Amino acid sequence: MSQTIAQSALADWVSAFGAALERNDAEATAVLFEDKAYWRDLVAFTWNIHTTEGRPAIAAMLQARLQDVQPHTLLPKDGSQEENGTVSGWFTFETAVATGIAHVRLRDGLCWTLLTSMESLKGHEEKKGRTRPLGAEHGVRRGSTTWLERKTAEEETLGITRQPYCLIIGGGQGGLALGARLKRLGVPTIIIDRNAHAGDSWRQRYKSLCLHDPVWYDHMPYLPFPDDWPVYSPKDKMGDWLEAYAKVMELNYWTSSSCVGAQYDAAAGEWVVTVDRNGESMTLRPKHLVLATGMSGIPNVIDVAGAESFAGTLLHSSQYRSGEAFRGKRCVVIGSNNSAHDICADLWEHDAAEVTMVQRSSTLVARADSLFKFGTSHLYSEAALDRGIDTAKADLLNASLPYAIMGEFHKHTVAAIRDADADFYTRLEKAGFLLDFGDDGSGLFMKYVRRGSGYYIDVGASGLIANGDIKLKSGVGTERITESAVLFSDGTELPADLIVYATGYGSMNGWAAKLISQDVADRVGKCWGLGSDTTKDPGPWQGELRNMWKPTQQEALWFQGGNLHQSRHYSQYLALQLKARMEGIHTPVYALAETHHRT
Repeated sequence: MSQTIAQSALADWVSAFGAALERNDAEATAVLFEDKAYWRDLVAFTWNIHTTEGRPAIAAMLQARLQDVQPHTLLPKDGSQEENGTVSGWFTFETAVATGIAHVRLRDGLCWTLLTSMESLKGHEEKKGRTRPLGAEHGVRRGSTTWLERKTAEEETLGITRQPYCLIIGGGQGGLALGARLKRLGVPTIIIDRNAHAGDSWRQRYKSLCLHDPVWYDHMPYLPFPDDWPVYSPKDKMGDWLEAYAKVMELNYWTSSSCVGAQYDAAAGEWVVTVDRNGESMTLRPKHLVLATGMSGIPNVIDVAGAESFAGTLLHSSQYRSGEAFRGKRCVVIGSNNSAHDICADLWEHDAAEVTMVQRSSTLVARADSLFKFGTSHLYSEAALDRGIDTAKADLLNASLPYAIMGEFHKHTVAAIRDADADFYTRLEKAGFLLDFGDDGSGLFMKYVRRGSGYYIDVGASGLIANGDIKLKSGVGTERITESAVLFSDGTELPADLIVYATGYGSMNGWAAKLISQDVADRVGKCWGLGSDTTKDPGPWQGELRNMWKPTQQEALWFQGGNLHQSRHYSQYLALQLKARMEGIHTPVYALAETHHRT
């Protein structure tokens, strides 16, 4: 099929789709979809992040939402294409209150997948490009103020004599990305972080930490990395970038500040948040509270009998900094995911006498270079940029594939990686390493969104395991810790001077329990995971990540997190939801997710 024919097919479908929408005809609209079609909406139609699956469900969603949404002015964009019988392309649209962009995949003239994304709120667009603020106003007038004076005045009043509309707890990449979006939209926001400097959440991690995702995947909103930035960012360089980002984006960022407690005042429609700022107790009353405390929650510290008797050093991976203090020591790392591998490699580099990884269950391993070559590079790379796929387009293309069918696409990537790295995997298995590629063979990214654990992106540690430089104890449980050793379920014993629990973290709602209440945490339920009924991701099926970037069962409580890519992209939709509420725009949430799991 030629590109001209593909463009014509797209134009015909968009025309029919738009006409049915403008007639408010839910049934006529739904028949333009396959029986098992998927419509993923990012706020534009549902004021939610929601995937509607199947023609009957699509008809029901439209029946509930069309009159309020009032979609119109659907216009196809150039660049449609055809591959293996599937036509894909873009169109723009408007609703009563917003503008948006959509991506559609057609098979035999019917829609298979549709992504609709809210791009801006009418009358509340970001001031950028031709509408950017003037800044200094030339001329002479009494009482004029400079940029610095206005900035200082805002810093001295927000949170003191006037309240923020939004309070973000956590100033890592998630809090910064959302803060930057809200700043551009004119939403008064304060970010609080317990560290002394923005970026410290990266600087304070173990010495060898670096990003395992490539630079093209990791840009922050509005301010991409320079074009000579390294492909894989070292942690301290990343910390410096985030500190500079907070300053350049003029964010109201309170360092050395912690949330002591929070409760929602339903009658007043606001949160009452007690903050310790540099040792001073303050009360803030934001309308909305965002927990941007990372993708995960409180560190999981496993309960091992006898741990209190251990005479050496016992740490959770979150407390580990460097192997410098453990030269010549016998080191045991319990766990086999990213942090465990990185820490084992760091200890080996610092000449520990013996480093042993304790692998309790199978782990997915993929070499960073192979993940990039066969996966990420298709959308995020210099080659992708050469094909006209910039970050914004890549994010939408990435989002256009519903989670329900994403696994099938990733199986092809897994097959290519396994074939290319067959010798690598053979060597690992010969060393006794327990490998898997996901419950259904769908690979690393699906494990990430389903459970947020169970994988390692190899940047060198796997070779040390295969060579025997890092010892391996696999397929065993940890029964007891003595004064000087770890005892395992198979009856063996391993002497140790250092034990590191690289045992991961709990769900993000653990922070809600700690900072607000257990009742609120239970009401919100588990964060992350899809309900795929795979390991550590119990059903029922959700179709989207639980509670992330969208309304929750607790009024005015939101969660912002994920990797740098997710923090960048999904902060757009969370910011638009908050801005709409601040401006009094009607935001009826369709299909607010039910709570099925508390942890």
